[in-house]
Amino acid sequence: MDYEAITYALTDGVAVLTLNRPDKMNALNTQMRAEIAHAMRVAGDEARVVVITGAGRAFCAGQDLGDGGNAATLNMERTLRDEYEPMLRRIMDCPVPTIAAVNGAAAGAGANLALAADVVIASEAASFTQAFTRIGLIPDAGGTYWLPRQVGFARAMGAALFAEPVSAHQAVEWGMIWEAVAPDAFDAHWRARAAKLAQGPTVAYSKVKEALRASGQNDLEQQLALEARLQGHCGATRDFKEGVLAFLEKRAAQFEGR
Repeated sequence: MDYEAITYALTDGVAVLTLNRPDKMNALNTQMRAEIAHAMRVAGDEARVVVITGAGRAFCAGQDLGDGGNAATLNMERTLRDEYEPMLRRIMDCPVPTIAAVNGAAAGAGANLALAADVVIASEAASFTQAFTRIGLIPDAGGTYWLPRQVGFARAMGAALFAEPVSAHQAVEWGMIWEAVAPDAFDAHWRARAAKLAQGPTVAYSKVKEALRASGQNDLEQQLALEARLQGHCGATRDFKEGVLAFLEKRAAQFEGR
């Protein structure tokens, strides 16, 4: 597939998917959503880690309200069901770790696109805004799912009702994202983080994702059973044997991944 609204590059196991409509602050249109979904499927097959970032000064401004010509005639239910959900599922169900490298403003569906990733690393210049009520909508693109789980009910409600920007530092304090990095160190930092994951035990990473995502629905007995099953899978991999051997030999492990 030839991409126009994004760019995609794979280097040393790291797939970098860049939202590439900087003149529109990388606002999501139909084409971009389809390209993200496609690129995530490709990356899941060939990469060991996926990074989603933005071109220019913004990460993603959310829905492109000019897409299709008239926002008033936009069928929001159909768009969310047929375009957003497949894109978000590709990100959330990706078998390898996903990082949202949030380089600037992330607003509306753009903020929740970032929160769908496994780890969010933000520039200190970035912000996260649940901007939906400014135009008479509710948070979508998974916002009502992720926010209360990550920051608690009170903060999720305040962020949704007031639609005020949450700074990168505040997002870290709230538990919304993993870390905030100085702008001049941001690019090198997320690349180093991605490279570290790309050299790691990919099967174990996939099982970490599966276990943690299931924990919200499982009781203790169910979660313990899931841990045992997934750990049995990891324990049968060559990476586990390599990890133990490297530990005993006091050297860095050389993981093969999948």
